[in-house]
Amino acid sequence: MDYTLNIRGRLLDLSEPLVMGILNATPDSFFASSRQLTEADIARRANQIIAEGGRIIDVGACSTRPGSEPVSEADEADRLRRALTVVRREQPDAVVSVDTFRPDVARMAVEELGADIVNDVSEGSEAMFRMVSRLRVPYVMMSVQPDLRQTLLAFARKVQQLRSMGQKDIILDPGFGFGKSLQENYRLMAEMERLEVMGLPLLVGVSRKSMIYKLLNSTPDDCLNGTTVLNTIALMKGASILRVHDVAPACEAVRIWRKVEG
Repeated sequence: MDYTLNIRGRLLDLSEPLVMGILNATPDSFFASSRQLTEADIARRANQIIAEGGRIIDVGACSTRPGSEPVSEADEADRLRRALTVVRREQPDAVVSVDTFRPDVARMAVEELGADIVNDVSEGSEAMFRMVSRLRVPYVMMSVQPDLRQTLLAFARKVQQLRSMGQKDIILDPGFGFGKSLQENYRLMAEMERLEVMGLPLLVGVSRKSMIYKLLNSTPDDCLNGTTVLNTIALMKGASILRVHDVAPACEAVRIWRKVEG
């Protein structure tokens, strides 16, 4: 399906899949190589994402890896202020997403620092729904449900709730790695094209996650190949956005998939 997102009055075309590059302004993300702690590191990473073909920079400042303890809201906001200021200075025309589950942090990032998209790694609270509807920015809603049926039911209910509040642009994230066993992750991937019944773009984030390295008896550092394989499958299953650590390989996967699709 062909989708567009309204990014502050500009239409972002999703008729061909886009790559979202991860920028972690946090010292404790599960993939150590993704941590950008200094202003120079943040600038380098923002520029790298765009240079390698990424269209969206996803900035996060609170690790949500399994078993992690979220930092305080104040600390998350301070990290984002520093990171987003650098990203906007380096890439003023880039589409920037803020990765947060806190409504007030989302508001600050959008209103004060120019974030374009809110990427919520929870299933979405009513407070967050009210906030993004007021901010009028595209919203990524993730599922922590274990299977396709429950994922569809939860998405249908929450999309209706968001629509009733006036939210226009909604992106669905099946939530690979969240609330699912290894087997459940792969079963959901196998059936993911059935989520297209929702009529909304799909974001897939499997980059270097445990569903890959546990299956392959590996580590996050050693599973780029597995990530690329799953990203390619996700494209075949209808993904509109790939959220990744490794932008260049993901962009190559998109180019090859496009050639196959003609």
